[in-house]
Amino acid sequence: AAYELAKLLGLDDMMPVTVERKWRGKTGSMCWWLPSKLDEGIRQEKKIEAPEQEAWAKQYNKMLVFAELVYDTDRNRGNILYSEDWHLWMIDFTRAFRTYAQLANPKNLSRCDRQLFASLKQLDAAELSAKTRGYLTQIEVRGVMARRDKIVAHFEKLIAEKGEARVLY
Repeated sequence: AAYELAKLLGLDDMMPVTVERKWRGKTGSMCWWLPSKLDEGIRQEKKIEAPEQEAWAKQYNKMLVFAELVYDTDRNRGNILYSEDWHLWMIDFTRAFRTYAQLANPKNLSRCDRQLFASLKQLDAAELSAKTRGYLTQIEVRGVMARRDKIVAHFEKLIAEKGEARVLY
């Protein structure tokens, strides 16, 4: 479900390709292996800075927006990976897609990619439901859409207060 939603939002380059497969009579997911350099935990522990801070911050902000959208209660340092070229990868959404309408941590939402913001505003419940059929219930889809509305309203308020250039990149 997370990969399908990421594709709808143009964030599929931050998530490994994940497909449904059956093996030994059981249905599960198969995920593309990521050769990572380090995870966020190691980066913080060793105080390693990305060579291009602005590019890294933009990726990190996209991840924070997506985590709020799917209400990921397990977005921890071990499931944020970096490749050799500092590309951020989000993995493990086993504790996402809660049914809550509110945002978990709106204070984490300070900046947003323009294309992601436009995609959020255009996100359609019927299309999301169709793309995630069998993975998300209608209650979970309604939760995503309610949080989307709150995220869009949050950024629109920030834009009104701070100006578009300080919020969208």
